[in-house]
Amino acid sequence: MVEDQGLGSRMDQRRQVALIVYPGFKTLEATGPLSVLGYASRHLAEAGHAGGYDVTIAAPHVGHIPSDTAMSLEATVALEGFDAPDTVLISGAAQIEEVLFGQQALVDWCRDNGPGFQRCAALCTASFFLAEAGLLDGQRAATHWNYAERLRQRFPQIEVDADAIFVQAGCLWTSAGVTAAIDLTLAFVEQDYGRDIALSVARDMVMYLKRPGGQSQFSTLLTGQMSGATSMNEVLTWMSERLDQPLTLNDIASHQGMSVRSLTRAFTSEFGAAPMAMLEGLRCDRAKALLLDTELPLKTVAYRAGFRSDEQMRKTFRRRFSLSPRDYRARFATSGTRRD
Repeated sequence: MVEDQGLGSRMDQRRQVALIVYPGFKTLEATGPLSVLGYASRHLAEAGHAGGYDVTIAAPHVGHIPSDTAMSLEATVALEGFDAPDTVLISGAAQIEEVLFGQQALVDWCRDNGPGFQRCAALCTASFFLAEAGLLDGQRAATHWNYAERLRQRFPQIEVDADAIFVQAGCLWTSAGVTAAIDLTLAFVEQDYGRDIALSVARDMVMYLKRPGGQSQFSTLLTGQMSGATSMNEVLTWMSERLDQPLTLNDIASHQGMSVRSLTRAFTSEFGAAPMAMLEGLRCDRAKALLLDTELPLKTVAYRAGFRSDEQMRKTFRRRFSLSPRDYRARFATSGTRRD
């Protein structure tokens, strides 16, 4: 009963959020989180709770703030003299180096308010603002994969994770690009009001899965599509559609009408990995999705992902992710998963 009262108290708590923008901010990194917070407040109200988010849009100056598209947001508060509320969200920008140079007031605001932050999220390239303010020194941080090397070179004292969707370092959170801002904001909703509310919001936004921060920015298939030649991409897609079959290297080469040696050379050249390594990555991606989104037994997950046994899946997970499938599910799975 005490636990229920505690949960009720949390669900009735209002939370103050500041979304910080500036000329040239990325539209989706502002509107995505705003939508998440809005949907969460609506679900709380529909459930009879008084909780929800009161959002203030802050900027270097009050008024219309143009984004990187035709859209602009109305800032009602100027940064000067503005104290950070419960949660701060800072939008990123495409031309971050130029913006960083021209937005010293935002850097100064981060530096001045940093010691008092309760929870601050730098979305995508906004990690550069926290880095410039010295708040990420000695910390692990994420950013958009295309800017990771620039962040690493400019701020060598930061441990840049070029693959994570989002990273938490104490009260500071950093995220990958664009849609990862939605994942991070969903994590805040889950932290504030529980998993059920967060999952309801994810369903509202027609998101397949509320991705945890430890997930990679890219699946094996997407990585292949980004880097491979069309012919090799077709092979990768063909493999992904037959994961429940005991594919061999000869099977794959035969389908493509190539020798094993030629196929291996082409795959390694295009993807930086051999065919069977890519196949294993595809099987892991399938297994991770089943672990996170269903309550299927591990043996069934292994079978559907194409592993010979749950033991083979366990060994593969240990080698690739340094944890077992059971631990992966315990760490990242959300409540309310379906039983396929």
